[in-house]
Amino acid sequence: MEFQKVIESRRSVRNYDPAKKVDKATVEELVEAAILAPSWKNAQASRYYCILSEEALSRFRQECLPAFNANNVAQAPALIVTTFVKNRSGFERSGEQVNELGNGWGLYDLGLQNENLLLKAKDMGLDTLVIGIRDADKICEMLSINEDETVVSVIGLGYAIQEPGMPKRKNAGEILKFF
Repeated sequence: MEFQKVIESRRSVRNYDPAKKVDKATVEELVEAAILAPSWKNAQASRYYCILSEEALSRFRQECLPAFNANNVAQAPALIVTTFVKNRSGFERSGEQVNELGNGWGLYDLGLQNENLLLKAKDMGLDTLVIGIRDADKICEMLSINEDETVVSVIGLGYAIQEPGMPKRKNAGEILKFF
């Protein structure tokens, strides 16, 4: 798919086709695309945890997501939890914070990688939903995520039943200033 078309057609999808599954190889291809994004001093602090089994998906939705988000990904055949390792991006090897953003750089780097993942998914015919409202403590417990990582999002992954329309977007003139 042409890159501009991928950007323009990517949407947040809340209704997935339960008959279409996602396999490990597909998720690996998405993560390989994600890791091509730049990161602070090549820190590569982003981490991904993928849930594919029906049993684990059901338990995760019930225990780690509020009801409305569990419903949004009720039929998603895969969920990907995204994290970053604390105190790496935005820090010197000595542990000294480089500027006022500190771990904000870990968030930034993960965001860059996640965008690659989302766009690669769309390019492969998959659809996604990024979820920020979740129970990080329960996620860490269920997935055995180290305490040196920060849970950022859960990404629903699958095949849309129908394509949602594009919501209104601001134009460049509303958000851009030249000097």
